[in-house]
Amino acid sequence: MESACYIQSHPYQCNALGADLYRTTHQTGPAVPRSPKPDPRRSPQQQPCKLITDPLSGKAYTKGRLMGKGGFARCYEMTEVSTNKTYAVKVIPHSRVAKPHQREKIVNEIDLHRELHHKHVVKFSHHFEDSENIYIFLELCSRKSLAHIWKARHTLLEPEVRYFLKQIISGLKHLHLKGILHRDLKLGNFFINESMELKVGDFGLAARLEPPEQRKKTICGTPNYLAPEVLYRQGHGPESDIWSLGCVMYTLLCGTPPFETSDLKETYRCIKQVKYTLPACLSSAAKNLLMGILKRTPGERLTLDQILEHEFFTKGYTPDKLPPSSCVMVPDLHPPNPAKSLFTKVAKSLFGKNKSKKKK
Repeated sequence: MESACYIQSHPYQCNALGADLYRTTHQTGPAVPRSPKPDPRRSPQQQPCKLITDPLSGKAYTKGRLMGKGGFARCYEMTEVSTNKTYAVKVIPHSRVAKPHQREKIVNEIDLHRELHHKHVVKFSHHFEDSENIYIFLELCSRKSLAHIWKARHTLLEPEVRYFLKQIISGLKHLHLKGILHRDLKLGNFFINESMELKVGDFGLAARLEPPEQRKKTICGTPNYLAPEVLYRQGHGPESDIWSLGCVMYTLLCGTPPFETSDLKETYRCIKQVKYTLPACLSSAAKNLLMGILKRTPGERLTLDQILEHEFFTKGYTPDKLPPSSCVMVPDLHPPNPAKSLFTKVAKSLFGKNKSKKKK
């Protein structure tokens, strides 16, 4: 399901950061020449590369393949001509953010994302706009997202889930430490780079953490991952992100979100009542952890640190790396054998001593 955020239009407060993006009207200036329209008779390989130029810096970028789309934006692969560095670029047409409150959402996304610097958060590089679009340049994650892996695999092994969850939690702890809530944690917002490392991304619905009495009461996020307090219009807190994390864990292990039904009202009813089933195939540790996260009352949910301290993580095997083939097929994982490890350690110790004696 697509993300949704139901908000009322409100007066725009201009953020004075100097860039054109932070103004409600476009600055007049020399028109940026439009690239010629693609010739439908040519194959994609024969089409001329569209060149995007930053009007202020003069830096040029070649526009590559479409990586994804959703909401206001489309995401393209773009390469800087002078350095050959490739980015994932969010392209938002001015026509899609013509209203002040729509433009304010883009400004908010940029302001929050540029504050985040963490190994498991998609890196924000820079942004600019021309006469047609706003361009947000981000770290390229070439292996797409967890949603693509889930669609290909349907379910993941518990060691794989631990591998990905640890990285999500690491990135999420950084967000919460900065006083930022993601508010839309789902498979499609966890991106995978060439090295199979996970990065939390897409901060289109992110917001600063407010005291409970000052939190916005908007129903904001993706239906299957919404927490009960959000549906009851009590606002988002860190615990709401943790609820969504539990839904992500369940989806990866079981193949479907815990509260998914064919009817949205029924899904919301199941969420409010915390009505879901735990398949028998799950380990007891996985079941116990899910029950500790998916609690109706936010204050009763496990914290991020408590999740990492749970036996699901402390007593279960987590691989250091996953092979790229695991994006489409079940990986052949080899958990360490305690007895074998001890034997190897003793053998190395003994043979190591013998070698040192021979050298003498």
